[in-house]
Formats: sequence, C-alpha cells, structure tokens
Amino acid sequence: MYVTLRENRDRRTAAPPAEVPRRIPATVLGLGIVSLLTDISSESVTAVLPLYLTVVLGFGPLAYGFVDGINQAVSALVRLAGGWWADTTRRPKRIAVLGYGGSALSRVGFLLVQGFWPLTAMITLDRLGKGLRTGPRDAMIAAASDPRALGRNFGVHRALDTTGALIGPLLAFAILFAVPYGLGGYRSVFAVSAAFAVIGVAVLLLAVPATRFRPATAPALTPAPAEPAVDHRPAGRSRRLPVPGTLLVAAGLLGLVTIGDGFLYLALSEAGSVPPQLFPLLFVGTSVTYLALAVPFGRLADRFGRWKLFLAGHLVLLVGYLTTAAGPAGLPAVIAVVGLLGVYYAATDGVLSALAAQLSPESRRASGISAAQTVVAVSRFGSAVGFGLLWQLTDQQLALFVVAGALLLMVPVAGRLLATSVRRGSVTA
Repeated sequence: MYVTLRENRDRRTAAPPAEVPRRIPATVLGLGIVSLLTDISSESVTAVLPLYLTVVLGFGPLAYGFVDGINQAVSALVRLAGGWWADTTRRPKRIAVLGYGGSALSRVGFLLVQGFWPLTAMITLDRLGKGLRTGPRDAMIAAASDPRALGRNFGVHRALDTTGALIGPLLAFAILFAVPYGLGGYRSVFAVSAAFAVIGVAVLLLAVPATRFRPATAPALTPAPAEPAVDHRPAGRSRRLPVPGTLLVAAGLLGLVTIGDGFLYLALSEAGSVPPQLFPLLFVGTSVTYLALAVPFGRLADRFGRWKLFLAGHLVLLVGYLTTAAGPAGLPAVIAVVGLLGVYYAATDGVLSALAAQLSPESRRASGISAAQTVVAVSRFGSAVGFGLLWQLTDQQLALFVVAGALLLMVPVAGRLLATSVRRGSVTA
C-alpha cells in the first residue's frame, strides 16, 4: 500500500516532458546560408553539365556516367578523413572552411580549362572539397541541436541548401537565355558560379560561430523517443565503426541502384519531352519539391522513424525510374519525374544524416555521419558508371528497367538491415 501511494504521488509531481525547442540555432541558420550560396554555385554548373558534355563537347553516356560518378564518389576519398579530423581537433569549422575553399577554387578553374580531363580534374577538386566539409558541417549542426529536433534542424539546413539548388539552375537558364546558346553562355555560367562560391566562403568565415566538440566523456546523444536505441554489447567492449555496420550496408546497397538526376533528365530530353534550352528548369522543379518537403519530412522522420522514411523515399525513386522508362509521354511525365525526385531527396538526404547522428556516440558523430555518406558516395560511383555503360551498350529504356528491377529487389533487404541498425544501435542515454 505504501509503495503504491508513493508511486502515485511521484506520478503527480513528476515534471511534464520538455517540449522540442522552437528556436532554430544560429549555427544551423548560418551553415544553411553558406550552403545556399554554395549550392547556387554548384547547381548552376550541374544544371548545364549533362548537355555541355554530351551536346557541346560531344561525349557519350559512358563519359557522362564517369563524370557523374566522380561527382558522386570522389568526395568519399576524404569524407571519412574530414570527419575524423573534426573529431580529433574538435574544431570542425576550420575543416569546413578548407572544404568550401577547395570547391570555390575549382569554380575559378572552370573558367581556365577546357576538355574532358581538365574539367574532370576541376570536378574532382570540387568533390574533394565537398567531402572534406560535409561531415564537419553536419556534425556542427548536430552539436548545436537539441537531440529531439535533429530531423527538423537538418531539414531546415537542407531547405536552405535546396533554395540554393533552386536558384542555381534558374540562374543558369537565365544566362543561357540571355547569352547566345553555345560555349559563351556556358562560360558565363561558370563565371557567375565562381562568384557565388567565393561569397559562400566569406559568409562561413565571418558569420558562422565556431563550434568546439565536448570531450569524449561528455554525455552522448539521447536518441529520439520514436526510435530508442539500446547498446546490447557487454560493458567495456568498444565498437570499431562509428555507426552500426548494418546501416552502412543498407545505405550502400541502396546507393548501388540509385542513379543521378542527370541521367533521368537526359532520358527525358532524348525522348523529345524537353528542349535543350529548358533543360536547367528540370533541376528547378526537383528543387522546388525538395524545398517544400524538407522540413515537414524531417519532422515526420523524428516522429515516425527516420529509417522508415528513408526507405519510403527509395520506393518513390522506383516510381520515378518506371515513369521515365515508360517512354515519351509529354509534359505530365516530365512533371511527375521532376516531382518524384524532389520527394525522394526530401525523404532521404537530411534523414540519413540525422539517422547516422542518432546512432553515433557524440565523440564520433562527425565520423559516423561521414561513414554513412561515404558508403553512399562510393556505391553511387559504381551505379553511375555501370548505368552509363549499360545505356551505351543497349538503350536508355532497357537500362532504366534494369535498375528499377534491381531497386525493387534491394528495398526489402535494406529495410531489414535498417530496422536492425536502429534496434541494435549503440547510443548511450
């Protein structure tokens, strides 16, 4: 009787659960603005690169697949190093500045070089910079965030990032419309891209607060209530990987059957659905959808499960593959594919970083985020080169049906692995 009365009294006097903070941290907003400016720079080039390589320079699908693979995977060479460096020095801003600076230098290089291999070298430099900065940047976001608002804050950052991805292609479209269609128009795009990249580095240096990680003995990240993660390992036993291996395997398997936007847009263009002058607007449509859904999807991930939304995003991508492979269907098919790609990115991009942060100890959070992103980048290099080769040897329709079938087979396997990752994750409360 005494115990029951005491328990009832404790329930009445217990403090109500704290609400998720509504204020967005200054670090998140500052890094979002930096990403906005940098994405204006990078996406203005990305929006014209497929046609620049295949139409202006005359290269085939395999060459574009190689460049797209470089675009996806070279950052993996230094992504883990960037995360480890940030964890070791506990000064992630310095590494982020170095990464953003390398990308800005590559944009200047686009104005000075021509030809396939020199351009590939500039793309490589840009991707190395991206790989170096991504882990430290995302770790700064996680360190500045309340654990219960990780998905929302990553969504806010991705929304600002995607605003830049929206403006960049619009800027490229306007330049190509104003400048005669040809090499001069593309060089004008490269010049404007370089200017925005330099401004982004300046904002990072002057406006983003420096972040120092707490010592490794500090309390680690508390997992979101919707996805409790318990350490099942014996006490004193450490894990070599900063995140569960099952998460890395699942992300890698899905990355192997994920192809870049440029391939789908090229397929629509070759099918006669999109004139070359309007090609950059395809990237705009995807960015608009992503921008509208990034924050709401981040909140959905926090509430219902990050791994579930991540998996659902790949099912949406599957529908995009099948819609593109169905052949020329005019404007409705174009709108559908562009929108489906935006939904896919909103459900997977920031959500993967939030999931990796949730499953990583705080002292190794940058490494954990970098590890997940590295696996995805490496696997997408293989998918880009493989898809480009398959397209060149057969045709675009057959290649799309093959990758769609592979994705359909991979989704249930990845789902089981992701569920295991969350169930056996090693975040300590």
